[in-house]
Amino acid sequence: MAENGHADLEKQRLLLQDHGEKHFMSSEVIRDIIGVSDGLTVPFALAAGLSGAQVKLGIILIAGIVEVVAENNARRYLAAKSEADHYARELKREQEEIVNVPGIEAAQIAEILSQYGVEPHEYEPLVNVLRRNPQAWLDFMIKFELRLEEPDPLRALWSAIMMALSYVAGGTVPLLPYMILPVAQDALIASVVVTIITLLVFGFIKGYFTGNRVNRPFKSAFQTALIGAVASAAAFSIAKLFRE
Repeated sequence: MAENGHADLEKQRLLLQDHGEKHFMSSEVIRDIIGVSDGLTVPFALAAGLSGAQVKLGIILIAGIVEVVAENNARRYLAAKSEADHYARELKREQEEIVNVPGIEAAQIAEILSQYGVEPHEYEPLVNVLRRNPQAWLDFMIKFELRLEEPDPLRALWSAIMMALSYVAGGTVPLLPYMILPVAQDALIASVVVTIITLLVFGFIKGYFTGNRVNRPFKSAFQTALIGAVASAAAFSIAKLFRE
């Protein structure tokens, strides 16, 4: 009987080795890299709004650079740091509950498993196994009760660096015409053309990596460019309206 069980485990391992699932797992990395599209949209809308208010070219450029370099990167770092702090607090709280109220925590395991259609006579052995292994018990509660993923200790710093590079790379595109052309209105037109084309490209890339590779890239390209166009048009119109 034990030999049959061992053989079944070996078959399962071989099956998993042969079956390479094509899920895209690097969601956080791609989120930071595709931050280039966000880096395009925000300074693009800001520059368009300031152009609509007929602000001097130098001020438009300075405001765009400040927005690209400072504000978004600080927010991203603080968000990642807050996520890590939240995880640490919840982990400590769950550890204390496992020690102080193990009966309640065991009942929560049973409740979670029952939500997946597992019957009491099926989940009771698993509950007992987890109770004998505190670390596995803790991991189970973090993932299935609290639905938290352990953040990388260096994630906050790495995320801020990646987002900074993404925003600088993306923000340079809509601001470049303002660096080259002497007239703000001419720079605005050039910025619109260049940015929309770039948004289409990055929208396509984002759709290719995060969705159906047949139709999703084109839909993502259109949506990304449309959002950028609407944001810049709204900023330009509002600034123009208030100036008049």
